[in-house]
Amino acid sequence: MKIGDKIKRLRIKNSLTQEELAERCEITKGFISQVERDLTSPSIATLVDILDGLGTNLKDFFNETEDEKIVFSQDDAFVTENEEYKYILKWVVPNAQKNLMEPIFVEVQPGGSTKEDSPHEGEEFGFVISGHVFIHIGNEKYKAKKGESFYFKANSNHYISNEGKHVAKLIWVSTPPSF
Repeated sequence: MKIGDKIKRLRIKNSLTQEELAERCEITKGFISQVERDLTSPSIATLVDILDGLGTNLKDFFNETEDEKIVFSQDDAFVTENEEYKYILKWVVPNAQKNLMEPIFVEVQPGGSTKEDSPHEGEEFGFVISGHVFIHIGNEKYKAKKGESFYFKANSNHYISNEGKHVAKLIWVSTPPSF
């Protein structure tokens, strides 16, 4: 962790100039500048004073929480292919298994299907981008084509198949994560 950079970000977040922060802490503006550029390190007592002036404390300052990532690119995706079942799964949000829902991009080749999923708590949602698919829920079978969506409680065995002549592409979201 770069202490100086974090102090600078907190100072700017609090709309303070270096001079204003220095006055609050009874130190010089030059010292604040050197700390922010990591040219010098404050003593623990001075750091406590600086953090007081910024409205925080040692515990919260050193608590390493990562900023939540909002937008994901192709480079973030994880792809797996199942040749036997003839489908490709792309996890479009990395580590989504730790979240409340898990969105994936699915390509199902003609004659292919996803693996059958057992009943579980939660719900399933999908949106067909191209082609058409059949959603198998227990003994029932439902067709969804391009531009249509599906939604169901996952309290029965379920899977998707492509009985068409073209690749089917869809976004599939499971809650809780189950892929």
